[in-house]
Amino acid sequence: MKSNWKILVLIALFSSAITLAAYNLLGFNQRDVIFNESSTMPARLGKLAALTGPSAAPGDFSYAAEAATPSVVHIKTVVTRTVRQQQIPDIFRDFFGDELGGRGGAPQRQRGQASGSGVIISQDGYIVTNNHVVQDADEVEVILTDKRSFKAKVIGTDPLTDLAVIQINAKNLPAVTLGDSDALKLGEWVLAVGYPLDLESTVTAGIVSAKSRRIGILDQNVNQNDKKADTPVEAFIQTDAAINPGNSGGALVNLRGELIGINSAIASATGYYSGYGFAVPVSLVKKVSADLLKYGNVQRGYLGILPRELDSRTAQELNLKVGRGIYVQDAVTGGSAAAAGLKKGDVITKMEGQEIDSDAQMREIIGRRRPGDVLTVTVNRNGDIRDYKVELRNRNGGRDIIKRDESTASSSSANLKSLGADFEDLSATDAKRLNVPGGVRVKRIFDGKLAETDIEEGFIITKANGKNIRTVKDLQTALTTTKEGEGLMLIGMYPNSSRMYYYAVPV
Repeated sequence: MKSNWKILVLIALFSSAITLAAYNLLGFNQRDVIFNESSTMPARLGKLAALTGPSAAPGDFSYAAEAATPSVVHIKTVVTRTVRQQQIPDIFRDFFGDELGGRGGAPQRQRGQASGSGVIISQDGYIVTNNHVVQDADEVEVILTDKRSFKAKVIGTDPLTDLAVIQINAKNLPAVTLGDSDALKLGEWVLAVGYPLDLESTVTAGIVSAKSRRIGILDQNVNQNDKKADTPVEAFIQTDAAINPGNSGGALVNLRGELIGINSAIASATGYYSGYGFAVPVSLVKKVSADLLKYGNVQRGYLGILPRELDSRTAQELNLKVGRGIYVQDAVTGGSAAAAGLKKGDVITKMEGQEIDSDAQMREIIGRRRPGDVLTVTVNRNGDIRDYKVELRNRNGGRDIIKRDESTASSSSANLKSLGADFEDLSATDAKRLNVPGGVRVKRIFDGKLAETDIEEGFIITKANGKNIRTVKDLQTALTTTKEGEGLMLIGMYPNSSRMYYYAVPV
């Protein structure tokens, strides 16, 4: 991909309604979530398939479009941003104390709107979409193809796969049938279904251009300074079906109308379609959405190796007897791979019998599993081929489910990064000059929640939600103890002013 291409994340949700086949039951508290999964060929395609295989005839897209369109919904979101005003309302003055006096500026909330797509995955109202479609949204509205409108609740999100599950209060919905993304072939016809450019439901056609593509777009969701941060799972299906802003979260379907991916991104110099679109494969969608529904967060298994993707040059450099696969640069002591017998210098050539050509492909296969699941890993060790049974472990080295609150606590440093800024403790000299006991300086602002406010670099935070802030650790504690939807009220000053400023930051 050319370096000057701009990667834009789009909103999209899976859709492709087809005859009910096999059911996959997943416990969600006391309820079951039912996925429609493909098992038999629709009767309407039976005669045709005898001549052309499992897909409809090239150029005949009507069946897939008719089957998929009712399952794809339009998603509209409202995000509230904050700008500074000159007067602080009495309600904030009462909450934070008389010390505020009449100084400073009060926040004024402004509403912004965006739209994307989603795919109905169960008859009782569960919908899958992209994380970036509903991220930070204060209101989520879902509009069905029959024009009915519903307020939606966000059930769970996963920035590392850019997926999210939302729910509307409705029954007997046209749930999509889930296909098999592993069975996709290069050159196979696919349709993209969604609501691009705020238009009505739109269907475009193309082919599968590539599989297991990593484009680096999800790296922005990871704290690069956190060495323990999880790696995003990118193994996109690449297609030349026309995808534009608004398609994000929508469906990529095969010619049987079965969901095989969730449209997530485009590669474009202009921000609009220019030949390359990317979708999260349905094999990963099923696992992530099931985890979000059942556990509230994604249960990730870890192999416990430091991988290096092989090519002929690297193989020659390392004097290996195989030129394709994943080279094990190190096997973490006490990790899953080491416990199973894998060693530094091994080359992983297959997983579950599937040949491994890229790091993205390997991560996608692991990403479908949970701690405690066992993988068959085929290794080339100095020309000797061996199979190992590797039991995946969680990030703590065990096999247990990690609850949502535990997962949040283990990544508290990343939570601070979610504000979209770098921070530093105020020096003792500056604190004395400003006549404050301490504080935290906003060192650098990049894309994130602070960028949506009027805060400027150099701002010194002295209070957060009424609590005194002396150090970066204090600010991190204030953020991690803030309940979802409450927001963060920051009080502070700029270096050359004794005037106090107040900012409301959504979290």
